[in-house]
Amino acid sequence: MTRIFGRHRRSAVVVTLLLLFALIVWAAFFRTIERVDTVTIHRADIEASVAALGTLQPHSYVDVGAQASGEIRRIHVRPGDIVTRGQLLVEIDPSVQQAKVDVDRSSLLSLRAQLTGQQAQYALAQQQYDRQRRMSLEGSTRDEDLQSAYAALLSARASIENLRAQIDGAQSTLKGDEAQLGYTRIYAPMSGTVVTLDAREGQTLNATYQTPTIMRIADLSTMTVWTQVSEADVPRVKAGMPVYFTTLGASERHWNATVRQILPAPPNPAVPADGQQSPSANASSAGKVVLYTVLFDVKNDNAQLLPQMSAQVFFVVANAKDVLVAPLPAMTPVDSHPDLFKAQVLVDGKIVSRTVHTGVRDRLSAEVLSGLSAGERLVTSISRVHAADGRFQW
Repeated sequence: MTRIFGRHRRSAVVVTLLLLFALIVWAAFFRTIERVDTVTIHRADIEASVAALGTLQPHSYVDVGAQASGEIRRIHVRPGDIVTRGQLLVEIDPSVQQAKVDVDRSSLLSLRAQLTGQQAQYALAQQQYDRQRRMSLEGSTRDEDLQSAYAALLSARASIENLRAQIDGAQSTLKGDEAQLGYTRIYAPMSGTVVTLDAREGQTLNATYQTPTIMRIADLSTMTVWTQVSEADVPRVKAGMPVYFTTLGASERHWNATVRQILPAPPNPAVPADGQQSPSANASSAGKVVLYTVLFDVKNDNAQLLPQMSAQVFFVVANAKDVLVAPLPAMTPVDSHPDLFKAQVLVDGKIVSRTVHTGVRDRLSAEVLSGLSAGERLVTSISRVHAADGRFQW
């Protein structure tokens, strides 16, 4: 009897221990608890901006072309050379133009000689007419002879006027051909840097129908950023607002400037009459997205900025320094008030609801004007997890 009682007692103890162990396992591994994730409200700088892509171009440049046809005899510069206004750049074979000038000068000399001869004929006709008129007063000549002398005088005068007109035309032709001869020596129209060279010595140029472009000279001391801004963002961009940009080769460097101009229409992708495509011509509509061109200038004193560089541009709509910031995804916007948000704060282990008034906002954060204080813990998420999830981290 005593043995049977002892067995039952041991069985009860075992069952009790098993139940206790199961309870411990459930509490440690399978029991669900509420987990609250928070972030601490702190101070930071915040900026609201419009991001866009741009291309750098010289603020001032000129495409140097050839107005005279012929073979290029010599090019005195190379890409990258710095030139001054009036410096000789290119020499074109002047043989054809020189021949035209020589012919024009010979024609002009011939006409002037003819004029001298005709002036002598006019003087003789004048003398003959005066003599016939005196004789007519004395009645010693016929009226026909007087009339013939007068007609000869008028004809000589008309010949002189005709020759003078021909001389004027020959002089104009000579000036034009001398100008064409002068075009065989091309000089720099501005001071700057030779950024492109599109011709070679020995190349034959034909300037009859279109002016061939030989090179481009640019003043690289000031660059213009041609920026393409989408139609959704362009209403937020204003002339005079601050802007900064970075380049691929110097992403740690910020160049600051102000917006100069917003072009009123999207760029035309067509190539203009000068044959040079606009820097923003490649910013055509992609699908249904319309892009507008925004221009601003920046000093390039250290010559780090070069034409055709890509720029990541940020137009600063608003900014604030050393202010309280809170993550936007952790707050719920109030429909009727764009600057008001609902937020939950963990205070002494309890979740409290707050109304937060915000200021400057970017895509991830917002400036806190009221409703939250520094150091408070803003609830970012609430979830139910197994108790073991909070104890074992992989």
